[in-house]
Amino acid sequence: MDIEEVEVVVVGGGQAGVAMSEHLGSAGVPHLVLERGRIAEKWRSGRWDSLVANGPAWHDRFPGLEFDIDREAFVPKERVADYFEAYARLIGAPVRCGVEVTSVQKNHGAPGFRVETSQGAIDARFVVAATGPFQVPVIPPIVPADAGVTQLHSAGYRNPEQLPAGGVLVVGAGSSGVQIAAELEQSGRRVYLSVGPHDRPPRRYRGRDNVWWLGVLGEWDAATPPKGAEHVTIAVSGADGGHTVDFRDLAGQGIILLGSTTSFRDGSVRFAADLRDNIAAGDANYLSVLDEADAYIALNGLNLPEEPDARVFGPEPACVTSPVLELDLAAAGVTSIIWATGYATDFGWLKVDAFDPSGRPRHQRGVSSEPGVYFLGLPWLSRRGSSFIWGVWHDAKYIADQIVIQRGYAAHGD
Repeated sequence: MDIEEVEVVVVGGGQAGVAMSEHLGSAGVPHLVLERGRIAEKWRSGRWDSLVANGPAWHDRFPGLEFDIDREAFVPKERVADYFEAYARLIGAPVRCGVEVTSVQKNHGAPGFRVETSQGAIDARFVVAATGPFQVPVIPPIVPADAGVTQLHSAGYRNPEQLPAGGVLVVGAGSSGVQIAAELEQSGRRVYLSVGPHDRPPRRYRGRDNVWWLGVLGEWDAATPPKGAEHVTIAVSGADGGHTVDFRDLAGQGIILLGSTTSFRDGSVRFAADLRDNIAAGDANYLSVLDEADAYIALNGLNLPEEPDARVFGPEPACVTSPVLELDLAAAGVTSIIWATGYATDFGWLKVDAFDPSGRPRHQRGVSSEPGVYFLGLPWLSRRGSSFIWGVWHDAKYIADQIVIQRGYAAHGD
């Protein structure tokens, strides 16, 4: 059987794969993008129904195409997926959908790699792993499967009607956790929200969105996360037109706040006594952004309206001053737990020397320790913005340049 040959195989047809295709195509590099589902499949089937982008439409996009929506609006997930399909058509991306990559191995005695797929083998000189950071939902092994409650990851949550009648415990205080908890409470559910350590940036301040402040303050281009903040949870929301997350407001709506989830025993979930400290640390992060923004405005003489109310916090709710440290699920009427606890990567298909002993990719700005293999779309690949829509586009340009350089060396050798 003939083996198909191509210069570059890009694994994954989401935002990273489409960005990679644009830059490879512009450089005249023959390539294929292999996607086991549809283009931007995770935006369609891997998130809850009401999800919107966490950044406004003017920012969370590629340079070559704007969203057909108010530039300050937060785009619904289906329209984000439609956008990437339209972008792939615009650039003529050679995407093959419904093709799953099962393994990639280095060729022996020949350059390049053998890419095994659900539709046959392909030989490629270069391989780009563009599968992104949201691959395997992570549920901490705290509540056993036979505990008598429905348990699902936020990746499997779609809407309140999906859950059995009764209260819900949401574990996780990042963007997913706070948005899902608020939606469940608005549907009439009794909701408990477990709040761990987090950053809590303002949605808007002095007339500018958070993404704008991150840009002008140079935060998007930070090369490494602050020490201890490599995996920090970010509580920010584009829901309901975008608003600053304040856990006091959530408590005021009727959500009962809890500390970090620690253990389970005899039908009860237990929580750390860290709720007040977690909220205080989130407040400190919030205020630090306001301080930086005020300093930037003063330094540059910008005429942006003052916003003193942004520094005024409401009173501590009772669930903070008298925290619940143990919740008997049956007595509280809790029938479901949603774990908004993040994801792990899965590169089991990539059988090359590009990982450290713990399984993390070894790379420098996406250029892996295995010559010819590249990573794209991972958090902090080159900077803070690397796993975001606009950031992955710029990282893809760098990786395409590296592939062009290596092709030049190979051509000279030939």
